[in-house]
Amino acid sequence: MRGISPIPSYVVLQPTTLCNLDCTYCYLPFRARNDRMSPAVAEAVAASVNPWAAADERFSVVWHAGEPLAAGRAALAELMAPFEGVEHHVQTNATLIDDAWCEFFAEHRMRVSVSIDGPEPLNGERINRAGLPAYRHILSGVEALRRHGVPFSVLCVVSDPGPGLATRLYDYFLDLDCDVLGVNIEEQEGVNARANDFGADAVRSFWAELVAAWRRDPRIHVREIEWTLRYAGAVLAGSADGILPAALDPIPTVAADGRVFLLSPELAGFTDARYGDFSSGNVLDTPLATILAGATTSAGWVPEYLRGVEACRQRCPYFGFCGGAHAANRYFEHGRFDTTETNHCRNSKIRLLEGVLDHAGAR
Repeated sequence: MRGISPIPSYVVLQPTTLCNLDCTYCYLPFRARNDRMSPAVAEAVAASVNPWAAADERFSVVWHAGEPLAAGRAALAELMAPFEGVEHHVQTNATLIDDAWCEFFAEHRMRVSVSIDGPEPLNGERINRAGLPAYRHILSGVEALRRHGVPFSVLCVVSDPGPGLATRLYDYFLDLDCDVLGVNIEEQEGVNARANDFGADAVRSFWAELVAAWRRDPRIHVREIEWTLRYAGAVLAGSADGILPAALDPIPTVAADGRVFLLSPELAGFTDARYGDFSSGNVLDTPLATILAGATTSAGWVPEYLRGVEACRQRCPYFGFCGGAHAANRYFEHGRFDTTETNHCRNSKIRLLEGVLDHAGAR
């Protein structure tokens, strides 16, 4: 059975629960609240992170959910100050980005990823708290990044993977001039209870079409395509057994109040009669390194999840590529953690691999 690594590859921090948007597919339960992370929480996290960063020059601290920029530049700078030798990343809806924020990103060498779902008609899910479209404000932020020469990645959510969409999206993001594109098929998780069974043929065809669009003009790094090609190359080279790490990355997410959530950031903010609040400890009480050292028994649901991962390994022919369905997807789709296949792994792992192979076979 795979265990959990005591050292993560990155740490996610939530400087505020607040988001200025109210996207209809969002999973966050408290995005209308403004719970703020204190400097004491950041300092406690940094005490564990800094030694890890000293041993890994690419160690990342990711500022995420709700909208990190809603914390403000001064507060975010104070939270970032205790960290040494890390790469700071931010996932943002871009609506608050202006010249001053671009100067902040450059000063702190911050890597920026923008959430945008393609051209304006495809952003109907991305609305503000008045229910009005946010696209023009998102684009204004992107234009500020481009004006200042700040490189950025894009995260795109796909809610209807129909014919022609992948090509339309890829052409749009080429024109947007992003460096990296990540594509998330909409997930049923958190407060988003919408079903995400889009049909095997539709999703597989979407991925095959995206590969075809990318092959015509591969100027953008497409996260999912590169993952898949790396795996396919390893299979052909006979080294696929070494693709998955020996232990699971714990992906620790530190909430504004210091609680630590492992393996799936999407579990933060939820409680369950059986599993409690899903947290594995609080950095204000216990060092993050200590929490991760005892990760496998740090919360009641974790051993159940590890049994589910082992069940995936035993039963699923795609395990070498997928590594087992994600914890949050198991819980929000099935209500427990020891199940195996989820719609998310069908949409974003199985059909992805099949779509890439379909494209290769059609050439």
